[in-house]
Amino acid sequence: MTNALRVPVPRGRQVGVRIARSVADGLLRLEVSDAGGGRPEVREPGADETRGRGLLLVAALGPPLGHGGTRRRDGKTVFAELKAPDIVAGPAVREVAAVMVRPGQHVRVWGEWRTVLGVRSDQYATGGPAVVLALDEGPALRVHAAEPLAVRVGECAG
Repeated sequence: MTNALRVPVPRGRQVGVRIARSVADGLLRLEVSDAGGGRPEVREPGADETRGRGLLLVAALGPPLGHGGTRRRDGKTVFAELKAPDIVAGPAVREVAAVMVRPGQHVRVWGEWRTVLGVRSDQYATGGPAVVLALDEGPALRVHAAEPLAVRVGECAG
């Protein structure tokens, strides 16, 4: 990550970070993308050097360590895949702040699961942040942006 932040890039370009898991393969993949040129190289800095250990540390975790182009063809993505056989699928239901809910997700409201058709930001008369969720049934739901909502992963049983 430090390398991606230090590489010279065109103004306004961002650094991307992605963490993905594959339960089936027992792998955890860590990716960092930047818009800079060049090719990442694992170095072996001297004892007095204060830089140059990032990729060396990542490589020490075990192969594979790799790199490739980004989806936009400018820049690069450096990745490492780590064995993580004990990773398990996340819970079928999790709580998230209302501001994190997205269309297509299923939320538990009024004691039932509803599909979110749309999300928009709003303000309370007192000035606090609110979120308005358009649902597949019933009226829209207006809640404080930080209100925790139960979100279900997968099909909605209604």
